[in-house]
Amino acid sequence: MTGNSNSIVWQAGWSAAVQRPSEGFHKNWALEGFADQTVRQVVRVTGAGTAARITLSNRYGTAPLEVAGATLAVTERGAAVREGTVRRLTFGGAGAVRIPAGGEVRSDAAEVRVAPFESLTVTLHFARPTGPATFHAQAYATAYRAEGDQLAAADPAVFDETTVSWYYLSAVELADGGPARRDTVVVFGDSLTDGFASTVDGNHRYSDALAERLAARGTGRPVLNQGIGGNLLLSDSAWFGERAGARFRRDVLEQPGVRSVVVLVGLNDIGFSEVDLPTYRPNPDRSVAELVAGYREVIAAAHAAGVRITGGTITPFKGSEYHTPAAEAKRRAVNAWVRTGGAFDAVADFAAVLADPADPDALAPGYDSGDHKHPNNEGYRVMAGAVDLAAL
Repeated sequence: MTGNSNSIVWQAGWSAAVQRPSEGFHKNWALEGFADQTVRQVVRVTGAGTAARITLSNRYGTAPLEVAGATLAVTERGAAVREGTVRRLTFGGAGAVRIPAGGEVRSDAAEVRVAPFESLTVTLHFARPTGPATFHAQAYATAYRAEGDQLAAADPAVFDETTVSWYYLSAVELADGGPARRDTVVVFGDSLTDGFASTVDGNHRYSDALAERLAARGTGRPVLNQGIGGNLLLSDSAWFGERAGARFRRDVLEQPGVRSVVVLVGLNDIGFSEVDLPTYRPNPDRSVAELVAGYREVIAAAHAAGVRITGGTITPFKGSEYHTPAAEAKRRAVNAWVRTGGAFDAVADFAAVLADPADPDALAPGYDSGDHKHPNNEGYRVMAGAVDLAAL
């Protein structure tokens, strides 16, 4: 199954929100880009299919992006792919593609059999210099790089450089021959959605655990993670993406088959103003009323599109670098509104399930990754348990 994808019914498989090139918190290749290099990236899908296609984004490129070649395969382990599953991808029938600055492109359909929670490997060759790369900074998944054209390389050892970001790849869609379904769940927000501090390559974000909960009860559905570490509800950031309200339509409402969204954002709007760090900017002192207005903006957009929206309470962060009495007062006020305001269709009380019973302003020690604001793997699992599956 290759070539024309227009007659195929596509479902969501995996996605990531893209960002401007930046240094980020980890070593990455976004600012330098790529030149006569091959990049191999691994993503875990939450659906199943017999065909797949990818989306490549040059949203933040300042010049056209030339992709000399691309392949898709089922992942074996690390940079290794399962023998016999490698498929050359085409774009409008061609093996190479040129993506305009600010644009994106989908590949043609490729025949590949993938089960829920299997991983797919996307390999891209860039023969010419790309310039700074549109990317997703905090993937918590290993990306691999090799010199030259290594699309057909069978030996994973040629990919001898790594980072934990994704580059240009923004979506994988799957087709199983069935009818169109409107059952996609999107989780949307900042680093607590993105999975900060979860085990690299472990798939322990709360979105992963939520997809596993749905599957375990026999109601498996695509779950897409559209978190961006550091994202703000009300302010655009060069490091941390466009503000949540501005990217909500693209990153949530335009996803295939979207039915519901879980929103958890606002912690950074509260905390950034409490510290003076170059990375925590812009950092205006936001009021509770401004935050509530921001939530109402995304709620209205979701309802206008017929999408159900669950609001997440802002989790405890006592002991972190930007916890102050003023910040804590805002968190409590915002959470009171989320819980009792009636604006969301449902509430996921993440704050309640993660709180230390002896000090509810702090994360429970067993759920704290160590920085006092991000959960560990077990904390993310508990977060998934706080989502009302019937509300999705």
